[in-house]
Amino acid sequence: MSTPKQKLSALIITYNEMGYIEKCIDSISFADEIIVVDSFSTDGTYNYLANHPKVEVVQRPFVNFTDQKSHALKLATNDWILFVDADEVVTPDLQKEILNTINSKNSCEAYWFYRKFMYQNRPLHFSGWQTDKNHRLFRKSKAHFTSEKLVHETLQVNGKSGKFSAKLTHYCYKNYADYKAKMLHYGILKAQEAKRNGKRFNYLKMIGKPIWKFLYNYIIRLGFLDSGRGINICYLNALSVYKRYHELKRLEILHNSASYPKIVGKHKLA
Repeated sequence: MSTPKQKLSALIITYNEMGYIEKCIDSISFADEIIVVDSFSTDGTYNYLANHPKVEVVQRPFVNFTDQKSHALKLATNDWILFVDADEVVTPDLQKEILNTINSKNSCEAYWFYRKFMYQNRPLHFSGWQTDKNHRLFRKSKAHFTSEKLVHETLQVNGKSGKFSAKLTHYCYKNYADYKAKMLHYGILKAQEAKRNGKRFNYLKMIGKPIWKFLYNYIIRLGFLDSGRGINICYLNALSVYKRYHELKRLEILHNSASYPKIVGKHKLA
């Protein structure tokens, strides 16, 4: 007895991704439904999606990545979920692997995707990204995003995970300013996550961790083989770590000033 054909929901969260979202949507057009949660884009992304015949788009304020992706997951009507970023492309080989997998009676509950990183339109082979992988295909009934992570969200899977051989293409680096803004944003969210988890600011870590991050990715993870591109990526990834500790310091100062009793004359203000 054959397994009934399985339906697939493709989900994306996005903000200002014109120039990339078009290729992404084209590459996942094989899905039975495409749902995009947009964080009030200002560059035409929302208008493009709203006029696309295969896309259902909703707008919602961005709080953090886990919150936004969890909301998108609630909107999906099918059990099989494919989550992609707006700057990623599903290759034809990966599409075949996805469809064969979800229609197999021996499929796992979730699958890891390895990614090929593109620096503008050229592949980035090293710089710490060569073994990057994420859960991107999974059963909605068997997985959920954990609330502890605000960035680099983590999928909790009730069951087995497999991995695909074909890679997801990730256009991670549009230009220097865009990647820098992204890394600084990640740093801020990681600081909020650290603060929520009770971690404290430390001067030595603010100095030492970014240096270690750069050296680890540039030397140990062979970033120097990516030449000037490797320097840019390794530096900006280290900058994100510095921003995390800088923001954590700011949050602690803000918290302490808000909770510290103020004294006016002889009277203490609560």
